[in-house]
Amino acid sequence: MTELMLKYFRDKQKDIQSEKVYDSQCPFCSMQCKMKLIEQRVVSRTTYKTIGADNPTTEGRLCVKGMNAHQHSFHRDRLKQPLLKKNGEFVPVSWEEAYAAIHRNFSKIQRENGNHALSVYGSGSLTNEEAYLLGKFARVALKTKYIDYNGRLCMASAATGANQSFGMDRGFTNSLQEIPKTKCIILAGTNIAECQPTIMPYFEQARANGAYIIAVDPRETATTDLADLHLKNKPGTDEILAHALLKIIIKENLADQEFIDERVTGFKEIYHYLDDLDLEGCAETTGVPLEELYQAATAFGQEESGMIFTARGIEQQVNGTNTVRSFLNILLATGKIGKPYSGYGAVTGQGNGQGGREHGQKADQLPGYRSIENPKDRAYIASVWEIDEEELPGKGVSAYEMFEKADEQLIKGMMVMCSNPVNSGPNAGFIKSALKKLEFLVVVDMFLSETAEHADVVLPASSYLEDEGTMTNVEGRVTLREASYPLPGKVKHDWQIVCDLAKLLGKGDKFQFQSAEEIFEELRRASKGGKADYSGITYEKIRSRNGILWPCPNENHEGTTRLFEERFAHSDGKALMFTPANEIQEMVEDAAYPLTLTTGRVMSHYLTGVQTRKSHSLAARHIESFLEIHPSTARKYDIQNESLVNIESRFGKITVRTLFSEKIRKDTVFVPFHWGGEQNVNRLVSDELDPFCKMPGFKVTAVRAAPYLSRKAIDH
Repeated sequence: MTELMLKYFRDKQKDIQSEKVYDSQCPFCSMQCKMKLIEQRVVSRTTYKTIGADNPTTEGRLCVKGMNAHQHSFHRDRLKQPLLKKNGEFVPVSWEEAYAAIHRNFSKIQRENGNHALSVYGSGSLTNEEAYLLGKFARVALKTKYIDYNGRLCMASAATGANQSFGMDRGFTNSLQEIPKTKCIILAGTNIAECQPTIMPYFEQARANGAYIIAVDPRETATTDLADLHLKNKPGTDEILAHALLKIIIKENLADQEFIDERVTGFKEIYHYLDDLDLEGCAETTGVPLEELYQAATAFGQEESGMIFTARGIEQQVNGTNTVRSFLNILLATGKIGKPYSGYGAVTGQGNGQGGREHGQKADQLPGYRSIENPKDRAYIASVWEIDEEELPGKGVSAYEMFEKADEQLIKGMMVMCSNPVNSGPNAGFIKSALKKLEFLVVVDMFLSETAEHADVVLPASSYLEDEGTMTNVEGRVTLREASYPLPGKVKHDWQIVCDLAKLLGKGDKFQFQSAEEIFEELRRASKGGKADYSGITYEKIRSRNGILWPCPNENHEGTTRLFEERFAHSDGKALMFTPANEIQEMVEDAAYPLTLTTGRVMSHYLTGVQTRKSHSLAARHIESFLEIHPSTARKYDIQNESLVNIESRFGKITVRTLFSEKIRKDTVFVPFHWGGEQNVNRLVSDELDPFCKMPGFKVTAVRAAPYLSRKAIDH
């Protein structure tokens, strides 16, 4: 064989077996696990495999979602060019035609109805750069006050509660590395084993080190299996439960009076409020035996260190803010915060739910966690954006309330960025109806989601493999998602779309960014001096240290591992304990709606499933939604296992298949929220909102259930 032939075969073999490795970061939960995508070309086929990469948060761990995340990025249904609705049907068009339609309709709406007739609906899945840019776009390019994001439906109670109690919200007040060394842990309304699986080893290490773990949940889950004590309370009674625990702590002389005197205000008020609290009544109301309440309170109160973690179970209630603050009262009364191995953790749901609420997507916020109603904050951001302070709009309304404005036809146009409110919002049928009343709807997404189906223009979004930028994870660590995979088709980055639209609207000079890093440099300046101060963080610094915990006020600063060691963020340096202003209202079932519905996740899916339902490996694990119901409860209503059942509330009806489980309370049923259409559980949820943070009550809904084909079901 000649040398030329040998070279040909060597080159052919090399081409056939080529391999490329792309650094990335999981697009799903708030752990934001680092990973690598390995692309292998073998003969005429390309295969992909994802492996974990070492990092301070998850140490190379991945869950089943992370390992299969790439499948949705390469799915055949992924949008690769703009779509314009013509005669009721979507037609592929050029970017120029899509942009022209947006410019024409947005300009017409504002010309005829004023600037505030347009709105922007953002996402906790966007990078910090894109979240920042979207807030700037709404207020500078569109000049509208109406911007909010889907994180309002997820972490708002915890954020508001921490701000009210501590004066500041960073999700975790400590780093994850402190968890294994704490002595007692309360997990309140969090199923981390399914929602944030890669965090579980920290709690397993704590348990192995002798920590006493208390779980609060109406269901038995893989997370409650880890606990020494499971308080299986009735949904909606978490605030009462927390007050009962605090009363026992005080009654048993387990409060840290020195800490209270030096670092807390409001203790006398809650002390007197608890005087009238009947512990036996609390046990009856919550469904938790009195001896278990004592067991939990004394276990937490007597240990030298302890941590409390909350999540959607207690937060997604119409008294969610007060419930979070009631658990924070326990930390403050026992002095277990601002110290080693003691503190609070709000287990953020979305990938960038923390960063998404820090830099301007919320109706009441400006970058750096500044207030849009504070004159000093407004003046500073206006100077960074090089506009007059008077040009900055005021405070808008919350996410759900924007759809109420659309229903009233006060909002006539909307741009939805990487979110699916038709599935994720409460009273979902109403949201769908409100969207139909809009004169013009633009959706930016990777797929034709349930929301995108109602759009006039759909713009294709880039995926986590392609879209570089920073994310702020569950512990407040700012990480850098490296993303170098080529953009498919005619897809653009989300930040590029925002800049293009700003240029069309005559504000291109304020959006002259050529990269995500350039946007981050402006974000650094905008956040400087704010509570969420990123000004000392750079891409280079993140790369060299694998992430930085904010606040980080200058480039010589290493980041802040533990908050509140010397003072809280209120002006007086003290934390504020919470006392209810009114009697706590429980959800009252009746003969028509005798069951309590609560909702949540399953491990293989994420949010409304727009991405995970496009992954064949994940979809195969849970192909449809289900109703988890206790067998004795099912018998009472003539419901069979694995049969179709109608679930109905005062707001809507859905049909799903039953799944019998003795691990759930007999007065409670559970449905996951990852599916749309007839399986969209949020069609059942009330539109009542928490008065402080505007969180809907996803976790507590009165419902009834009946077999799908029963006479009773037909009659209703």
